[in-house]
Amino acid sequence: MATILVVGGAGYIGSHICRALAGRGDLPVVFDNLSAGHAHAVKWGPLVRGDIRDDAALDRVLSNHRPDGVMHFAAHIEVGEGERSPLAFWDNNVGGVICLLKAMDRAGIAPLVFSSTCAVYGDPETVPISEEDPRTPVSVYGQTKKVVEDLLADTAKAGRLRYASLRYFNACGASPDGEIGEEHDPETHLIPNALKVAAGLGAAMKLFGDDYPTPDGTCIRDYIHVMDLADAHLRALDLLLRGHDSFACNIGTGKGLSVREILNAVEAATGRVVPHEIAPRREGDAVLLTADTRRARSLLGFEPQWSDATQIIADAWRFHAPRWGVPSE
Repeated sequence: MATILVVGGAGYIGSHICRALAGRGDLPVVFDNLSAGHAHAVKWGPLVRGDIRDDAALDRVLSNHRPDGVMHFAAHIEVGEGERSPLAFWDNNVGGVICLLKAMDRAGIAPLVFSSTCAVYGDPETVPISEEDPRTPVSVYGQTKKVVEDLLADTAKAGRLRYASLRYFNACGASPDGEIGEEHDPETHLIPNALKVAAGLGAAMKLFGDDYPTPDGTCIRDYIHVMDLADAHLRALDLLLRGHDSFACNIGTGKGLSVREILNAVEAATGRVVPHEIAPRREGDAVLLTADTRRARSLLGFEPQWSDATQIIADAWRFHAPRWGVPSE
């Protein structure tokens, strides 16, 4: 049994990682300030409340629990907020990682799985996007993730760190039993917002642009089920625990779904209409974003098992519907 410090483990992806760790016999220790996470999502190990920028708190949790490795999910992620409040994003997303790396160094802990994003690529020149493609982020959020990746690489060269930087595409879904799922506030992701409108809550959702050069005129994205994300993280962690060198890796399916295809799948899964209205394109929205998944297959042995649209939406609906007072079946 390994003990793993999961920084940000009370959040959406972090809680699914904790569940997966515990499911195979490891002990996840959650370190979270609960600014975006939820205490009720910490069910598989202890919760230590603290901020990633608090050196003393980090030293205490590392000393008390002596983890074999660390996983990081403590970033601010809402892109619009990053554009409005860049200092807060840089302070938490970059400054927080610097504090974490210093604490890991003091404790003599080398393995780190870092939650990165396809936003580091910006508006790509080619698709599918490979790990070797230029990283030219167009948002504050993407810039902070790129800078941390560079920071990790520099630290690893000094021999004090072995890391996996997992660049995931559109995380979605929920645990199949409906136990945990997305609880962002505000919620900006397409699938939970489409489900909410289908449940009769709120105004018609906005479909931003229907004139893109795609088969149905809407943007195409690579949707990866959070259960598949958890599997990929555990595979990356195991490589590091066995002494593997540092690496970066895309985590996606390699296949794209358009916004309209997602809305159609929501209607099919729920048996309800998704009211929506066409709005102008949003600046910065790329036409098509899909992952080149060859490195994930060869290095991690990773193949998505949960990430077809029907499964993603059924699991998300099973989580959300009871919380909204709507029958899910």
